Amino acid sequence: MNPAFQFQKEFSHEPGEHEVHGLILPNGLQVVMIKKHETPVVAVDIWYKVGSKDERPGKSGFAHLFEHMMFQGSENVGKAEHMKLINDVGGMVNGSTSQDRTNYWQVVPANQLELALWLEADRMNSLKVNLENFENQRSTVKEERRLRIDNQPYMRVLYELKDEVAYTNFAYKHSVIGSMEDLDRASLKEVKDFHDIYYRPNNAVLSIVGDFSVKAATSLVKKHFGSIPAGKSVPETDLSQPRSRQEIRYNYEDPFAPLPALMVSYIIPERTHPDFYALGLLEKILFDGESSSFYSTLIEDRQLALHMFGGNDGKFGPGLFFVFAQLHPQKDLADLEKTIQEEFRRIRTTGISEAELEKAKNKVKADFISQRETVRYLADLMCLYTTLYQDPEQFFREIRIFEAVTWENIQQVAQKYLTPENRSVIEIYPKNR
Repeated sequence: MNPAFQFQKEFSHEPGEHEVHGLILPNGLQVVMIKKHETPVVAVDIWYKVGSKDERPGKSGFAHLFEHMMFQGSENVGKAEHMKLINDVGGMVNGSTSQDRTNYWQVVPANQLELALWLEADRMNSLKVNLENFENQRSTVKEERRLRIDNQPYMRVLYELKDEVAYTNFAYKHSVIGSMEDLDRASLKEVKDFHDIYYRPNNAVLSIVGDFSVKAATSLVKKHFGSIPAGKSVPETDLSQPRSRQEIRYNYEDPFAPLPALMVSYIIPERTHPDFYALGLLEKILFDGESSSFYSTLIEDRQLALHMFGGNDGKFGPGLFFVFAQLHPQKDLADLEKTIQEEFRRIRTTGISEAELEKAKNKVKADFISQRETVRYLADLMCLYTTLYQDPEQFFREIRIFEAVTWENIQQVAQKYLTPENRSVIEIYPKNR
């Protein structure tokens, strides 16, 4: 964390282009702004620091429900009108929910900045959490679950079982989308109570990136968000997860899977842990692209898998470093698992080459450059680094931390986390129909 970064209450002068500026309102809303005048567009992104990790047993799916509810109208905006107003000026808009946060973003022409800010402020201040909208969106979420998870091959494993098997803590053990039973049992009061706690300015980060004046944007933010009252203190969620002392195994019959598959996961530390950078480079080496270690071994050389992917699942708290592989129809699942474990053992024992490390660092640099150039992604990153570090400038410093990682660092994290006793294994088999 950079103690020099401060969120200001006022700006005495117009800051320079590409500088990071932080504003904080009396109600606790944190605002991050970066001017980029290359193209006449501006991104407005807001993160609410609430995700499925903040739900309680028997009340899952609330955070994802509000991703939908937030488009159902507020005091001055009709149902579905938010999207229409943005689309009508040639903009883009969407939202998403994860275990750790819910975000809403829009990219609009530069002269429509006030429209985007007004829309976000109106639903923050006066969202219509009524029975009609609740029932309608509960049905929508249940249908989404049926389409995306319940009736798709392997999705139950990827979206739910991976976490259910690996974790003991409910915060990350249950799925983002929630269960049908919990959604059916949920009452309007429970949903309102959840909204009142988490969807307040003191639990949000707003970022603005693109072609605008910081002075003018500050006035607009104060105009539209300044009068929204802060909520009560947000309860902290316990994310602690002990490392497993023995391998966990689970067999799953998938009614839609055409072929057997394998999911292998390892518990790794939280996103802010110093080992994140070595694990991030190891992810590139093992899984990024057709020249990656696992792709070359499982698909090209040994032809054990038809499809595979893996990496760090991106949680803010204790995460999973995982690999998923769909078995080749002429091969054996036991051979696939043996080869996967041999690859992890190779990293632990012999490590990686300098060439592999250099290629991974080049990939990280390329990602860094690409993310800086796009106003939408840069706005999202400013919310991420403010949420995690209280320091949006951390993003720009991280490239130097990645560059300092050595092959010894990568072997050390492999030896520390990618061990047999720290893994969970899910064997997926087609269910006889």
